[in-house]
Formats: sequence, C-alpha cells, structure tokens
Amino acid sequence: MKNLISILSLTLVFTLSVNAQILENSTLWKIEGNGLKQPSYLFGTIHITCDATIEEDVKKALDATGQVVLELDMDDPNLQAQMMQGMYMKESKTLKDLVSDEDYAAIDSLFIKNMGMSVQLMQNVKPFFLTATLYPKLLDCPMQSFEGELVKIAKEQNEEVKGLETINDQMQVFDDIPYEAQVKDLVRSAKDNLAYDKAMFAKMLKVYKEENITAMIEMMNDENYSAVADYQDKLLDNRNENWIPKIGEFAKDQPTFFGVGAGHLAGDKGVINLLREAGYKVIPVME
Repeated sequence: MKNLISILSLTLVFTLSVNAQILENSTLWKIEGNGLKQPSYLFGTIHITCDATIEEDVKKALDATGQVVLELDMDDPNLQAQMMQGMYMKESKTLKDLVSDEDYAAIDSLFIKNMGMSVQLMQNVKPFFLTATLYPKLLDCPMQSFEGELVKIAKEQNEEVKGLETINDQMQVFDDIPYEAQVKDLVRSAKDNLAYDKAMFAKMLKVYKEENITAMIEMMNDENYSAVADYQDKLLDNRNENWIPKIGEFAKDQPTFFGVGAGHLAGDKGVINLLREAGYKVIPVME
C-alpha cells in the first residue's frame, strides 16, 4: 500500500516551475542559519525507481539528525483509509462523463493490456489516480521507493517519521483541478499505450541519477503534459510555500532529515530558493 501512496505522490511533481535558477547538481542539501542550533538536511527523492539505494552521504545525514519528515507521514496507520476515501470523484461523476466513447474505449484497452482488468471497475476514480496506477508499468524493473527506504532506516534508528502535509491536503489538490483537465494526459497515454510516458520516465530516471535538479524542471515542462502545467500552482508552488514554515518549525525543534520529491527543490518557487528567502543558508552536500 505504501508503494501505491508513493506512486500517487508522483502525480504531484509531474509539472514544475518554468523559471528556474541554475543550482548545483545535488539531491542532498544542508540547511543552516536563521536560528538553527544544528543543521538539518533536505533530500530530493524520486517516488518510484529501479534502485532506491541510500548513498553514504545521505546515510551520514540520517545519522546526524533525530527525525525524518517526508511529504506524508508514511507510517501513519490511518493513511491507507484516508487515501481511499479521497480517490473518488465527487457528485457521482464517472470516467464516461468526461470523455468520448472513442477515448473511453482507448482507456479501457490500455487498462486491459497493462493492468489485466477493465477500467470500468475504477471509472469513478479521479483521472489523476487512474493515471498513477499505471506508473509501475513505466519501469522495466521491480518498483522501489526512496520513501520506503527512509522509513525503514528511521525505524531502525528508533526515530519518528512525520509529514509536511496530510493525505487530505494532497487529495484536495485533485478536487481543485477540474476532472476534465486531469483526464487529458490519460487519453494521450492510452492512444500510444504508454510509449511516450515510458520514454519520458526513462529520461527522468537518468536526470535524477545525475542529480541535475534544474534539468528536471526543464524536461517536466514538456508540452505533452500541458494539462497539468496549467495547474502547477496547485500541484507544486502552493505546497512548497506551505512547507517552508513547517520545515523551520521541525528544524528548530531538532536536527531533521527532510525527504521530498526532487521536483520540489529547484526553481524560483522551489524549496531551496524559498528557504533562502526565509533567511536560511542552504548549501549542496557534494561528495
């Protein structure tokens, strides 16, 4: 179930801010200053991957901190039930209300080919989440999760895992974005049986491995994802802004390891720049 939550989270970072300052190639950053007695660390994850090995510099940061804060509290026992409650469209809408018969048939064929079942069984699920259920099919390997590995290490170190937002906060994003806008990418994916998405995700994994967080912004503004690009304030920018005071509170309480999607790091409205604007010194950890 935690893997499902991780892939659903990926929908929230698929489109990023266009105006990006160039940052060093690093997914690990140290947070200092602005009243902090000890440094905290900010790590950019990718929510699904073929290899979620935690590198030595990240392990050192985990050892130097006393709690792990992710986008969501991944070990909250109520997370699964809350997520399930928020996956369904309001007002009894279904997928057939949003697309033509031809497009519905294409989506149904996509699910039969890739999931072994008709989309009819899930046609009242929000389109973003229908798309998210297909994300493991973008990989040519068993799916791994950085968040899962971070939770495992936190438990081994007897540390708490907390969240910057609740599952209800995340689910609200997909109530604020029209379902008609959400379904556009799903229709496009259906018409080429995920071919474009697979190529895109392979490129994303390569860029992530290179730790080029600025390049992630450039590639994710692909015009083929324009449907979500129109709502990147809700998908990304507003959430980043909401996180900054929470990051400050956690870090002032004790040295904290923050793990968020790497797409949140760079850009003028990215977490790194917003933390700097709030008075913190944020520097890359280069090893």
